[in-house]
Amino acid sequence: MKIVFMGTPDFAVPTLKALYESSHSVEAVFTQPDKPRGRGYKLMPPPVKELALEHGTPVYQPQSLKKNADEFIRVLEDIAPDCIVVAAYGKILPKKVLELPRFGCVNVHGSLLPKYRGAAPIQQSVLDGEEQTGITTMLMGEGLDTGDILLQSATPIGENETASELFDRLADMGAQLLLQTLEKLENGDLTPIKQDEALASYAGMLDKSMCEIDFSRPAFEVHKKICGLSDWPCAVTCLNGKRLKVYRSEIMRDMEPGTQPGIVLDDRLSVSCGDGVVRLTEVQAEGSKRMKAEDYLRGKPVAKGTKLG
Repeated sequence: MKIVFMGTPDFAVPTLKALYESSHSVEAVFTQPDKPRGRGYKLMPPPVKELALEHGTPVYQPQSLKKNADEFIRVLEDIAPDCIVVAAYGKILPKKVLELPRFGCVNVHGSLLPKYRGAAPIQQSVLDGEEQTGITTMLMGEGLDTGDILLQSATPIGENETASELFDRLADMGAQLLLQTLEKLENGDLTPIKQDEALASYAGMLDKSMCEIDFSRPAFEVHKKICGLSDWPCAVTCLNGKRLKVYRSEIMRDMEPGTQPGIVLDDRLSVSCGDGVVRLTEVQAEGSKRMKAEDYLRGKPVAKGTKLG
């Protein structure tokens, strides 16, 4: 197939890489504009752009497909792609674009639709303590992740698996499922399935207002918050008046909680919750590097009875 690829972040890279390694031809890549990053706020290209340029593929970075619709529709009409593949592009596609390819616009989405439509399905599945999630390939429609399902692949979520770890696993799964989807589409072996709207849920964007750890909540909920917000925007608490980022934790089922939530119960950062105990296993103090809690404690021991939060 002649493919136009639309995607931006790391999640989209394995899918684009798989297309390059397949028999399909990537004719063009659409991605978000370069954005300032790092301490110097230097303009940096999205990961997808870097990979596309390595392969000599024409790259387009419109601020908006709606405002520049005629210009970019002409580009797409000249290419005449058999399929437009979309993976975490971050922009709404106009109806004219959706209707242009022979096999439609196929989206690689990081959940088992119709559950977790929206911007942060992977993180939300961890935050909610789901036991499994997966990848869905779908034919894109005008609504937000409302299109017909093509294929799905499920995977369990580990108890201590962070959102960033799951993100990487699902990115690789998405690449393989996309290739299967294109093969079946080309062979006429796929029957799109309508989503059940009664089962739909939405996963909104993450922001730093979600980060504060409330140790009065059950240990399972506290633990899943830490896992779900790692690596960004990252769960935080307060230790001796200073912010402490928490990237990893584990539930201590063999320990009894203290009389007050947020109290450190031992010399290993085991913390009492409203119901149960969590041990903080990877942290970052203000002005310091991210490290295992045991390494942090060697330099800055935290006394039993210290209150967090």
